[in-house]
Amino acid sequence: MTASKTCPICGKPSDPGRTPFCSPRCADVDLNRWLKGAYAIPAVEIDEEDESEQPGDAAGEDGGLRH
Repeated sequence: MTASKTCPICGKPSDPGRTPFCSPRCADVDLNRWLKGAYAIPAVEIDEEDESEQPGDAAGEDGGLRH
């Protein structure tokens, strides 16, 4: 026996033809939230200090050879 899924917007039982939503209205509400950025995933900013300490920035990397 399968459990009935509910619409993530309003909580009503979902329509199998519109899964996971129950109606075109709820699908449009969800799309609008995506377009407005309501579902944005927070980003982690990298400090500038971390970027400057990348390998290859050390002095004398050419193995001590002078040109």
